Amino acid sequence: MAAAFSCPVFFPSTFSYNGNRYHGRIKIKINATSSTKVKTLNEIAGAGKGSSSLATSTEINHLSQEQIRQRIPTKKQLVDPYRQGLIIERGVGYRQTVVVRSYEVGPYKTATLESLLNLFQETALNHVWMSGLLSNGFGATHGMVRNNLIWVVSRMQVQVDHYPIWPLAYTPQSTVYTYMTGVAADCRGEVLEIDTWVGASGKNGMRRDWLIRSQATGITYARATSTWVMMNEKTRRLSKMPEEVRDEISPWFIDKRAINEDVPEKIVKLDDNARYVNSDLKPKRSDLDMNHHVNNVKYVRWMLETIPDKFLESHQLSGIVLEYRRECGSSDRVQSLCQPDEDETLTNGVEQSLLKNMVLTPRIMEGNGYLGPLDVKSYGYTHLLQIKGDSKNEEIVRGRTRWRKTLSTLPYSS
Repeated sequence: MAAAFSCPVFFPSTFSYNGNRYHGRIKIKINATSSTKVKTLNEIAGAGKGSSSLATSTEINHLSQEQIRQRIPTKKQLVDPYRQGLIIERGVGYRQTVVVRSYEVGPYKTATLESLLNLFQETALNHVWMSGLLSNGFGATHGMVRNNLIWVVSRMQVQVDHYPIWPLAYTPQSTVYTYMTGVAADCRGEVLEIDTWVGASGKNGMRRDWLIRSQATGITYARATSTWVMMNEKTRRLSKMPEEVRDEISPWFIDKRAINEDVPEKIVKLDDNARYVNSDLKPKRSDLDMNHHVNNVKYVRWMLETIPDKFLESHQLSGIVLEYRRECGSSDRVQSLCQPDEDETLTNGVEQSLLKNMVLTPRIMEGNGYLGPLDVKSYGYTHLLQIKGDSKNEEIVRGRTRWRKTLSTLPYSS
């Protein structure tokens, strides 16, 4: 005669009530005998068509650990308490509150351009997450995954008026910064609000814009705009936008721009006569993103590192324009070319558009403490990243950077 026994089992549970989420445990009591055959989880998960009704029910309702960890919503979310995000702009824009981290700042205790670009990427992905359209790709929608499509950026422009700060001691630099911006240093990084939204770009593209502002003062620190197109993940060729994808994303489009630019001017292509050349660049596996190509933030680092340190010690980047030509893989050999503007003046529409819409930062002038406009003289560089081939070189990205004098003289390198 088989012995009878009972065993309590607890399962984690999450439920919503009146708009609030609650976490708890569900207690289930299992009654059985010593002769009862208990299936393992692996047996249940791998059961076939001939499985018992219990196993079939478990398969239908079972969520994989990966799905549970990802927690990708299938419906539009209005608030994300974990990421401090919420939907704005009549239900289609996105705003996220972030705090500057110590590892996101450079020698001047201000956020680096790379950190800003990473924040742009992060908030864009979180926006798609909140929309309920995110599938299992790198920002790809369900329709894109069904068509083997991924997003690739074709053009990006960033303007920086102020760089967010991390805690500063009471130094002359922090005093100047506080007096100019009204933001005092405290025991944490500066709190920022980042807004992002999307719009149409031609027939087969999408535009995404961003604004970064101080939560304390409301002052806009940086703005950016970008153009995105679709690539077939298998063939690595650009693709037209399928109608089902257009139907997914077009309700989220806003006719609003962070940067008002006229027809974008093309960036000239550099050749081997460029003044500064770095041919010793090799992508690492850590440089690859989820789409298996070098992340565009890495391109910017390669560009900036080609500029002489002496220039970087006394200048701060105020704007950048990037035109992407092709992707770069881990096996490619990369060359970075850089050419400074000879006259160091604003000479064409590309440079003018970089400063358009900027709020010129005031500075402390000598005598009586009056504030005057910052010297608008800027300095420019033209950039090119290319793949070194045996017979010919292939362009990865062209770039233009604009620079202004820094307020402090802290050493760039130790």
